[in-house]
Amino acid sequence: MKKLTFSLIVMCLAAAPALAQSETPKTSQTTPALSTSGETNPGAPVAGKNSFTEGQAKSRLEDAGFKDVTALKLDDQGVWRATANKDGKTVNVSLDFQGNVVVAK
Repeated sequence: MKKLTFSLIVMCLAAAPALAQSETPKTSQTTPALSTSGETNPGAPVAGKNSFTEGQAKSRLEDAGFKDVTALKLDDQGVWRATANKDGKTVNVSLDFQGNVVVAK
């Protein structure tokens, strides 16, 4: 009886990882955690914990073609917001934790 019980326990433990692997992850994310060149999350700017430093945020905005980046501040939603110039216009621009650069409309 002890052998039978032990065998059943071993079989159940061996099958557990296989059952766990068959589950499909449930996610609704359609864009990556970090944006890449030419790709922006349609819901940007996305609120979330932002790990960009002020210097990194300014560089990211400048790399996106913005000049004279001023008043750069991290808001309570985790989005960097600034005023900058692009194409001869002064605009409000933001950078979220995914790296999405968005001009306010």
